Amino acid sequence: MTLTLLKFTRHHLPLLGALLLLMLLFPGETAQATELAGAATTAPAGATSSSLPWWFWPLALFVTCFLIGIVAVPAGIGGGTLFVPIVGGFFPFHLDFVRGAGLLVALASALAAGPMLLRGGLASLRLALPLALLASISSIAGAMLGLALPANVIQIALGVIVLGIVALMFSVKKSEFPVVAQPDRLSSILGMHGVFIDGASGRSVDWQVHRTPIGLVLFLLIGIMAGMFGIGAGWANVPALNLLMGAPLKVSAGTSGLVLSLVDSAAAWVYLNRGAVLPMIAVPSVVGMMLGARIGARLLNVLPGAVIRKMVITLLLFAGIRALMKGTGLWV
Repeated sequence: MTLTLLKFTRHHLPLLGALLLLMLLFPGETAQATELAGAATTAPAGATSSSLPWWFWPLALFVTCFLIGIVAVPAGIGGGTLFVPIVGGFFPFHLDFVRGAGLLVALASALAAGPMLLRGGLASLRLALPLALLASISSIAGAMLGLALPANVIQIALGVIVLGIVALMFSVKKSEFPVVAQPDRLSSILGMHGVFIDGASGRSVDWQVHRTPIGLVLFLLIGIMAGMFGIGAGWANVPALNLLMGAPLKVSAGTSGLVLSLVDSAAAWVYLNRGAVLPMIAVPSVVGMMLGARIGARLLNVLPGAVIRKMVITLLLFAGIRALMKGTGLWV
């Protein structure tokens, strides 16, 4: 683990320095903005003011996101899927700022993995771009809708979506190499096909997709949810590409990262423009997630996938119930 941290620091020192400099140069402004958000110096509703120093919450965020990054990679889900329900439910931050940071967290993870996936043939630009275009447009509408709705309504809707993700993870069985006998006309026109070499078996796999019109409509809905809740959409992208459209599982996972990088960047601009991104929340979250994800990638070949999957389902189930109760006022 120490070697991993040293290598990450050496290769990403300029990025870490720029991010941490924001917090070091503007601690007063950050604390003041967080106070207005009801985050650092104000306790939850009905409680007294907190005597904790301003740096306590960034440190707690860093540790939490570091652990989320370790778990999210072996589980095969985006960090934003865990970040928003956990941080929004158990930290005293306003949900708008949590969603803005969640999009940046998902965006950073997707951008870091994109070039490697393209070089390895595990992601397809021809498959990603039409889907990402529609999802990006709808994610802007979703972000604007999410910022316009009351926080308790978003909390309730987020709880329902998170519990839906839990049900999806329980029921869906991914197919590694789906058989698509005949591609549809639209996928043929858009060139949604390719070849990749499976590293595990060494076999060359020719793939093509079908049900493209349904997939395009589904990605419009996925974009709305990604922008509204700030959770990214890797949890929905992969089943849609793999089970509905018939892309191989590894191609689906890789292409999902490219779609995320475009969808999350579009929605993130809305939150940035509305002032819903605080350095105090975003900086430690992104840095912690990046460090944790690198360690999680190394643990991917060591830890049993079933154990990680059960852990993620348990966390999401608890966070989803917490969001529902918080939105309905049963738990403040």
